Amino acid sequence: MPKISVEIPQELLEDLDEHVGDDGKFVNRSDAIRASIRKTLDILDEIDERHDRLEEES
Repeated sequence: MPKISVEIPQELLEDLDEHVGDDGKFVNRSDAIRASIRKTLDILDEIDERHDRLEEES
């Protein structure tokens, strides 16, 4: 799996960390970030579909 590096504000990182770990929803930061990216892309796809901006798959 490719690795990427991103810079995020400290406040956002602290909020993310509240959802990571034994008591959180995610095992680690990477898992949380992947889930967030997937969810965001799904939402963007839904918006594009409503506006007829999605390309049809062949």
